[in-house]
Amino acid sequence: MQAIEVTIAGGPEVLRLVERPLPEPGPGELRVKNAACGVNFIDIYQRTGFYPQPLPFHPGLEGAGTVDAVGAGVTRYKPGDRVAYPNATAAYAQFTCLPQDRVVPVPDGLDLELAAAAMLQGLTAHALTHSVYAIQPGDTVLIHAAAGGAGQMLVQMAKLRGARVIATVSTEAKAQTARARGADAVILYSKDDFVAETRRLTGGAGVHAVYDSVGASTFLKGFEVLRRRGTMVLFGQSSGPVEPISPLLLLQKGSLFLTRPSLFDYIADADELAARSRDLFAWLTDGRVSLHIDRRLPLAQAAQAHELLASRATSGKLLLIP
Repeated sequence: MQAIEVTIAGGPEVLRLVERPLPEPGPGELRVKNAACGVNFIDIYQRTGFYPQPLPFHPGLEGAGTVDAVGAGVTRYKPGDRVAYPNATAAYAQFTCLPQDRVVPVPDGLDLELAAAAMLQGLTAHALTHSVYAIQPGDTVLIHAAAGGAGQMLVQMAKLRGARVIATVSTEAKAQTARARGADAVILYSKDDFVAETRRLTGGAGVHAVYDSVGASTFLKGFEVLRRRGTMVLFGQSSGPVEPISPLLLLQKGSLFLTRPSLFDYIADADELAARSRDLFAWLTDGRVSLHIDRRLPLAQAAQAHELLASRATSGKLLLIP
């Protein structure tokens, strides 16, 4: 089978298409014939060595497809079942093996490419809005990079929770995308200072929570827009990692909360993964949440996909099609 391999950490050019033996599912595992694999910033962090991986490794965490074979002891799935997964290894491949409790069933009527595209970002948005900072009706939240894949999901789920959403984006085209997803106000940070605009939009009160996937260029300024006892949710660093801060800053800015969550701590339990996935798939099926696939690229163009994602030139999800 074809798969992407990384033998040395580095730029997109280290992503090489290779031929590998077809993996055999072990006890409790199943083999998925992938219909699509999602491309995410965490893949870039692993490729560059920012999140070190044993070398060589085969990248990719999320995908969807059909069960091709099952190992001994698998009771939940059979060949032909449609499934998706958010935290496998070696998803950039034609086939992927993983434990049965790390996959979820994809309901009839939901496209497998859409399921693959929704897994990491959709479950992340669910965890952020329902658990990390559980939005309450009437809350006001600020969402950075609101036109990206995760940002669009966050806007929609925040609205489902009853929030007023202030979004930041870099271009007018992305502003239109954020508005289409339900954002109540959009700030072009390339044109306006988001701190001043957020204060104006909230009458000086500030927001209950900031959802920040951008990192270095937005993080410290975000504390300026939080209201007393507000929550800073840092869940990415597309502009670079943030510098350390003193806990005294949280005191000085109004007894603030700071958290740096990982999705995988919010889906570690199989029942929790299943429950979040059921919500996500139901909302995608009935239209309460929608997802834009920016483009689909063949597996051999994984390097180009990484370049596109890192450039922040996309609006929506990038998929690799094996």
